[in-house]
Amino acid sequence: MFTLRSSDLVCPVTSALSHQTSDIMSEVSEAIQAKCLAFGDRIIKLNDFLLKEAANKKPAYKIVNGKRVYEKSIPVHLQAISNLCNQLLRAGTSIGANNSEATNAISKADYKSKSYIALKEARESLYWIELLYRNDYLSDVQYSSIHMDCEELVKLLVHRCKKLDEQLREEKK
Repeated sequence: MFTLRSSDLVCPVTSALSHQTSDIMSEVSEAIQAKCLAFGDRIIKLNDFLLKEAANKKPAYKIVNGKRVYEKSIPVHLQAISNLCNQLLRAGTSIGANNSEATNAISKADYKSKSYIALKEARESLYWIELLYRNDYLSDVQYSSIHMDCEELVKLLVHRCKKLDEQLREEKK
């Protein structure tokens, strides 16, 4: 009878790489992933809230022969908020997905690549948050809260990426 042990599943190359990258990942990765998940949750809730708020506004209509005729297409104000929310939803939840992929990277190059993608998505989220605020979809309180959370993620990811770059430079010496 053949018995499969967990040690039989460990690839020597992957194992060596994972030990090399574990120093980098173990310091900050769990805290970053927890923040990514919390931020993703907030983005999903913000998306739902903003779409409900926009939908509760009076629908656009025209007066035709003295009667209200509601537009059948999606009103322009709903198209804009829907598109902005979709962009923020994609970028804001992608941060955690890419961070998760980074922590399970198969090489340092893969880890670096996924970490930088997570950072880019966090910066993109800042852009969409700013745009929502500038167009009065977010109140001052909403904006400062979500913006501060996103900036904190950016700072954590920048720190990790810089630390990774330093370690990779040291190894090349």
